[in-house]
Amino acid sequence: MLLYLIPVFVLAFLLLIMGTLAALSRIAGGRYLRPVFTFLGRVPLVKDLIRKASEKAIERYNPELAGAMKKLQRAGADKDPQRAQQALSTLSADERKAWMEAASQQGALEQQQQPINRAQRRAMERMQKGRMPSPQVKRRAK
Repeated sequence: MLLYLIPVFVLAFLLLIMGTLAALSRIAGGRYLRPVFTFLGRVPLVKDLIRKASEKAIERYNPELAGAMKKLQRAGADKDPQRAQQALSTLSADERKAWMEAASQQGALEQQQQPINRAQRRAMERMQKGRMPSPQVKRRAK
């Protein structure tokens, strides 16, 4: 009798998984979903599926970036910084611009995750405005 209910149990389990992933993606901008996909990225089959889905999504919303990423991967830029510089010189102007924008956004995301103090934050703001950070001047004892 329970054999007839196996498809119902499987569907209920899949629905539970999908609901959990949907809830995790909504909370704090997906902050709690990232570790799940990081863990799943270690499984070879899932890793390939995630990579392909990511490439397709990038191709859809930014074809120049997708082209730049393919060229850089073919050149082996992820393994050697010198190859990365050579591969960047072969990109078209649009691809280079898309790559630099994505790299700056990625750096900004990584930077937001690191806690920094007020002095570091102000020095970074001065550098972004084009000024050098002010040197630390010690007060003289009177």
